[in-house]
Amino acid sequence: MKNKKINLTITGCLGRMGKQLIKSASKDNRFKINSLTENKIHKKKIFGIVPKLNNAETFRKSDVIIDFTIPKCTLEVLNIASKQKRRVVIGTTGFTLKEENIIKRISKKIPILKAGNMSLGINLLMYLTEIASKSLGNNFQSKIFEAHHKFKKDHPSGTALMLGQGIAIGKNQNLYGIIGKKYLNKKKFPYGKKINFNSIRKGRVIGEHEVLFSSGKEIIRLNHEAFDRALYSEGALAAASWLMKKKPGLYSMRDLMNFK
Repeated sequence: MKNKKINLTITGCLGRMGKQLIKSASKDNRFKINSLTENKIHKKKIFGIVPKLNNAETFRKSDVIIDFTIPKCTLEVLNIASKQKRRVVIGTTGFTLKEENIIKRISKKIPILKAGNMSLGINLLMYLTEIASKSLGNNFQSKIFEAHHKFKKDHPSGTALMLGQGIAIGKNQNLYGIIGKKYLNKKKFPYGKKINFNSIRKGRVIGEHEVLFSSGKEIIRLNHEAFDRALYSEGALAAASWLMKKKPGLYSMRDLMNFK
């Protein structure tokens, strides 16, 4: 007897990640793409499906919704999903603290896996960042560099903030209390008592991230470079499959990878 396929809804299906998710999911025999959504109604079929708006009818037969859109859209999706008890994988970034708290509240009703980056490598980098931050202590200052394609709107990236969270956890501090200056397209940027960020937006860069620690006498670098956007969609599909067996709660890729 064959295993039942997971019915999948992909929101923002015409976006960069939406298209990549469709491509990856169509090759993955664990999934059946059940519905696609966009912020406007489209008549043209994509993978044999006409994209619809986010609503209860569109999500009715879905097991998992994967959302890589914008915060406003994600919250709309979550409100509908929470009423229908649908699982949601969130790859959207750029949430405010208030929006983060709304997501936490909704996760008490449904299983949600949220990650600023779905790459297994990036999530390993965050784990190593925590270890380094805790081990190096207050004698080292830190900063974070990231680069993405010219169309990416938010900065610092969600991934850079994830890595900042890794530093904060290592120091047993709240990230929002130790975020320093946020630079854009600077060739050089300083270390500080708080975490400074520098974001580069150019060309078609898929993703580069680097965490640097300095004591003034030595520098430690932890970095990751992405070459193929498929690593994000494949990570999101791994998250969707994993979420099928979970109770309501807010999960991360760290939970999926079983880091302590």
